[in-house]
Amino acid sequence: MSEMSFEQMLDESLKTIRNGEVVEGSVISVKPDEIILNIGYKSDGIITRNEYTNEGNVDLTELVKVDDKMEAVVLKVNDNEGQVLLSYKRLAQEKGNQRLEEAFNNHEVLTAKVTQVLKGGLSVVVDEARVFIPASLVSDMYEKDLGKYKDQEIEFVITEFNPHKRRIIGDRKQLLVEKKAKMQEELLKTLKVGDVIEGTVKNVTNFGAFIDLGGIDGLLHISEMSWGRVDNPSRLFSIGDTARVFIKDINDRKIALSMKFEDENPWNGAAERFAVGNVITGRVARMTDFGAFIELAPGVDALLHVSQISKEHVDKPSDVLSVGQEVEAKVVEFREAEHKISLSIKELLRDEEAANPSAGDFADVDVEAVAKSLESEDSEEAAADTEE
Repeated sequence: MSEMSFEQMLDESLKTIRNGEVVEGSVISVKPDEIILNIGYKSDGIITRNEYTNEGNVDLTELVKVDDKMEAVVLKVNDNEGQVLLSYKRLAQEKGNQRLEEAFNNHEVLTAKVTQVLKGGLSVVVDEARVFIPASLVSDMYEKDLGKYKDQEIEFVITEFNPHKRRIIGDRKQLLVEKKAKMQEELLKTLKVGDVIEGTVKNVTNFGAFIDLGGIDGLLHISEMSWGRVDNPSRLFSIGDTARVFIKDINDRKIALSMKFEDENPWNGAAERFAVGNVITGRVARMTDFGAFIELAPGVDALLHVSQISKEHVDKPSDVLSVGQEVEAKVVEFREAEHKISLSIKELLRDEEAANPSAGDFADVDVEAVAKSLESEDSEEAAADTEE
């Protein structure tokens, strides 16, 4: 039996390794861009920065210390310099994929930091395994700029797992939807009709504004924004404004809101302020062929019939009046239950002439004629309301 040399005996005492094998070693040297491991083989193992992590230009000396124990997978048994090329990242990726597969099967919620903001979504890393979250699954609302998520930790679930095709898809949106639905259920239990609440304007449309009440939205219809007339909600509200509202109605998940608080109702005290015989001042709000509607206060309009505009004959209100014009008139009819008020400039002029006969001849009022005129006003006003 021939004697073996020292080197041959040393080789025999050391283990053999193969490409793809997982080895364990002890760190004997660390540089910013590489790690040297004693793996119990005739050559040391080396892990480059690119084979340690997916994260850019990190300094490995800040992550690994001498004497640390590490596992890695063999990429090449003997490189050009007689070292064994190892990869910590690929082993971690394999373990990460196993972790993601378990999370996929169990519908587990994961948390990870966003490492990259891509054109079509976000990239996160779980144990060196990459997960892609498409832009459409990042939020429950449209996100124009995903840059705000960079380096942020987010929660998500795995909805597609196919590592062979490099398709591991995450979904954050469904978690937000589920969370919001739960919050809405809890909030709905606490809300009731009549509650006064402050909310934030979330969206403004031509028919109203959607108000965030703290997790659930309510609709403030244009007709409920004011006791007065509102032509354009965007003139009153902007997104982000705070609005004080009360709940008018709850129908399943639909919440109707209002800002027409009863203590601010302009018809409160109207019977005294607009009693028959009172002389009032208002502005022309709108006109029809049969008369002009005079705004006496926000939410309180009165009809000035074309026959009551002047002592002289008037064909159309627009012949003598204009929208926004201030007029003074006498209240000749007040019906509070119907919110109907009728005015007359003609009667006011006659009263002034009666008080000052020298100003001109005065003819007694034909009571029967005035009554017939008011009946005509009622029917015409009803027709106008129907048209509106």
